Amino acid sequence: MNLDDFQKTCHQLKRPLLVISGSKGCLTCGYLSMDSFERNGDAGAIVRGVDTYQDMLEAEVQAVSSLAEKLGVRVGMTGAQALELFR
Repeated sequence: MNLDDFQKTCHQLKRPLLVISGSKGCLTCGYLSMDSFERNGDAGAIVRGVDTYQDMLEAEVQAVSSLAEKLGVRVGMTGAQALELFR
């Protein structure tokens, strides 16, 4: 998947804090909380156990905000599938 249309953010901590953002929502690693997405009314999906953007694309979505669900994002789909809906 080409990520040129997405904003990518990486903060190097003990493990990288990774975010890939599209115009409708974002895919994040497990550092971020689904409670924050819900509280702020944002579309988000979380994948866990990832260290690179490629890992995020291949990983299974573990948590989805209610707004992301309205866009069609579901637990169990790949990060790449979620990003297509956040594009």
